[in-house]
Amino acid sequence: MAKKSRRRKKHEEHMDESWLIPYADILTLLLALFIVLFASSTVDAQKMQQLSTVFSSIFDAGDGVMEHSSPVDPMTPKSDNTDKTDSNAAYLEDQEALSKIKGNVDEFIAVNELEKQFATKLTDEGLLVTIRDSILFDPGKADVKNEYQNLAKELSKLLVFDPQRHVIITGYTDNVPMNNAEFASNWELSVMRAVNFLKLVVDDNSKLDPAFFSAKGYGANKFVATNDTDKGRAKNRRVEVLIQPLVKKDGTNTTETQASTESE
Repeated sequence: MAKKSRRRKKHEEHMDESWLIPYADILTLLLALFIVLFASSTVDAQKMQQLSTVFSSIFDAGDGVMEHSSPVDPMTPKSDNTDKTDSNAAYLEDQEALSKIKGNVDEFIAVNELEKQFATKLTDEGLLVTIRDSILFDPGKADVKNEYQNLAKELSKLLVFDPQRHVIITGYTDNVPMNNAEFASNWELSVMRAVNFLKLVVDDNSKLDPAFFSAKGYGANKFVATNDTDKGRAKNRRVEVLIQPLVKKDGTNTTETQASTESE
């Protein structure tokens, strides 16, 4: 009787553990499902194909999921925000540099007591220096007055930058018709005034690269005051020096953009 009791006890202690195998398979499948769901929300089609290939080989061979390395490359943060931050920083740095240039020009104006003839302003297009044409030219003439030629040469020293910036010199007139032996229109007069002023700025300063300078004229177009009064017409007769930024607000490098345009 004692032997039968021991055998019954030994039989009772033995438990059937065959249920663990399907349970482990279910856990493996659940783990694989979560990995696939997570990966499908963060990877592209090519990486999804890699995942499919790996899992197919796993289940065909009967290997464990964790025995294979991940087919998904480690995720790195998108660089869009970083690029925008860098571009914004470059733009702000360039605007600060333009502000310093403006300070230098303002000091030049104050030292030479030219407040009534010169004005400076920071715009979206760059630093704009406006010069009333009455200080530079005689009526109907495009040659800079002799007494102010040295003034133009002194101003050229303030246009030496590193790196060099593009500078546009533009001439404007009032709407009084121009028709003399030298110029047939205000348009021609405005262009030649800009060109002659540009020559004085660039020719005697070897530190300036002429490739970065250009001149144009608008005649009586783009007026800034009424042409119905003498005071308004005097404001419209002007020469503008535009010192362009190196970096636009959107982060574009203006020097590279213009170089690319010229090459085309």
